[in-house]
Amino acid sequence: MKSKEKIYSIGCCLLIIDQVVKLLIKSNMKLLDEVVIIPHFFSIYYVENKGAAFSILGGATLLLVLVGFVALFILDKYISKEEYFSKLGVFSLGMIMGGIVGNLIDRLLYGSVIDYLSFSIFNYSFPVFNIADIGITIGVFIYIIDYIKEEVKKKKNS
Repeated sequence: MKSKEKIYSIGCCLLIIDQVVKLLIKSNMKLLDEVVIIPHFFSIYYVENKGAAFSILGGATLLLVLVGFVALFILDKYISKEEYFSKLGVFSLGMIMGGIVGNLIDRLLYGSVIDYLSFSIFNYSFPVFNIADIGITIGVFIYIIDYIKEEVKKKKNS
């Protein structure tokens, strides 16, 4: 299987998990319902985010949909152009693409993103997020590390 196919397979896996969990949240909870899992640390808290990360650009759904499509287009062109990606590169790009599509589907279907993972540490409550957000964040982080690692390897070999 080529890198592009592996990237899309990983993206599809993340997308399916993301959308199934969001469907479960939306069909079993009312907006702003909370289920405490670990008191004062972790709960499932159903919110709908009309913005991007940390609710920035709230209400700019059309802009965020356009940004999502542009990001997917650019990623697809990049993936199609490159002949080789490391295993970490394949994994990270799949996570990023799956996360972007997951949140894009929410914006198109509901006009907002379904968020539900709520963490509090030392009396600080992190912004509520979802599995697609995890995919994007971890994917970008891993990709940066992998890119640096591959560049160092190229310099050592030249």
